[in-house]
Amino acid sequence: MARRTALILGIETSCDETAAAVVSWEGEILSSIVASQDELHARFGGVVPEVASRRHLELIAPVIEEVLTDEVEAIAVTSRPGLIGALLVGVSAAKALAWARRLPLMPVNHLHGHVASLYLRPLDLQPPFTCLLASGGHTMLLDVQDRSGYTVLGTTLDDAAGEAFDKGARLLGLGYPGGREIDALAKQGDPTAYDFPVARVPGLDFSFSGLKTSLLYKVRDLAPQELEARRADLAASYQRAIVRALVERLEAAGGERIAVVGGVAANSELRAALPDAALAPLPLCTDNAAMIASAGRYTDPVPYPDYLSLDARATA
Repeated sequence: MARRTALILGIETSCDETAAAVVSWEGEILSSIVASQDELHARFGGVVPEVASRRHLELIAPVIEEVLTDEVEAIAVTSRPGLIGALLVGVSAAKALAWARRLPLMPVNHLHGHVASLYLRPLDLQPPFTCLLASGGHTMLLDVQDRSGYTVLGTTLDDAAGEAFDKGARLLGLGYPGGREIDALAKQGDPTAYDFPVARVPGLDFSFSGLKTSLLYKVRDLAPQELEARRADLAASYQRAIVRALVERLEAAGGERIAVVGGVAANSELRAALPDAALAPLPLCTDNAAMIASAGRYTDPVPYPDYLSLDARATA
């Protein structure tokens, strides 16, 4: 491949976003489409895997057609981790398209994709740096020494930060996705009204299950009318505790430069708490295919037709 001119098609279907994007080898986003399923899953208060997979089947072809050009010379697809049914839709589409066009295929780790969102223009962050990856399914501290990967410094022992936001939102009677709902409501509340605990576990790991349980007990202790009156304060205090846990661990990890990626990186309080950090651009915080194409630039391609045996994996 002549990397000066070649374009990469990225495909992402690890959870409930059907996404496709075209990115140059230099990291310029030429096109990016994300078909969200938020409204579809809102009635359930969270993602239903089978529903997500069936929706991906409906959306994958039109989403790819929206961005695909004849200049694409490689395909990158999320192959792990994620919902296995959802992943299989993207992997199958990528294999079929790569085979039909005799193109190489790069199987991308979704987590590497989040980090690689920092390598797209105009940010184009150069390693080394310490990275906080916080999303609905993962919360990790990473040591990034080069663009081909990372070393895990710490991870969550139970809930991910994004999962804690979603569960907290359900306890407070808010909509889905919970992180966005809590962020909006917290702006109307007092973050010092409630003193929620921040778990301190050994090393650089995280724990959010105790925080979620603490919110549950506080909600149960309030009468319906009082809960309605204190909902914004509860949201603000709960959000403050999650952000404090993330920032404290990131600071404990050290490093001259820090970065934040993943869906939780869109949280306004977290972004305000880390003014000197390299933050993923808001459109690239949640799942998207541009970050997958970006990671594909640093992933060894599987040549035609060897990738026909490629399979998806639910775990990293």
